[in-house]
Amino acid sequence: MYAVIRTGGKQYRVAPGEVVRIEKLPAGDGKGKVEFTDVLAVSAEDGKIGRPQGNGALVSGQVVEEGRGDKILVFHYKRKKQYKKLQGHRQPFTSVRITEIAFDGQKFSAPELEVPVKEPKPKKAKPATEEGHAKHEKKHAAPHAKAGHKKAAEKKAHAKKSGGKKKK
Repeated sequence: MYAVIRTGGKQYRVAPGEVVRIEKLPAGDGKGKVEFTDVLAVSAEDGKIGRPQGNGALVSGQVVEEGRGDKILVFHYKRKKQYKKLQGHRQPFTSVRITEIAFDGQKFSAPELEVPVKEPKPKKAKPATEEGHAKHEKKHAAPHAKAGHKKAAEKKAHAKKSGGKKKK
């Protein structure tokens, strides 16, 4: 069982239980129900396809997530004119899980899906030893006191290195 729907200027072939990424819907906060009334074709059996008359077919779904796709780089370049322009774009989308397709008195529903709950990873415990603290304090102990002296020495060394090449 599948249906062909039109939304966001595109056509999608959907079946109950599928998750489809469509153009961003003005659903607001998300996590809501969505109904698609613009159904172009419905197939209830293998090899048979029907075109719904009027408002005969309805596809409903559940919003899974909203987000933005991968970045696409748009690069404009005109040779010999010193013109380059780089622009990035991320297309917003809405992921919808198709829950039901209703057509001509028949309803095809997706099985209920249990959403797995992600458990946070346990944090690694750092060893609380006195030796570890002493190393940390020694490493970060007052580096600002001698900072001016080091900078002057670095400038002198840099000046010697960049003195230029002598011609023979």
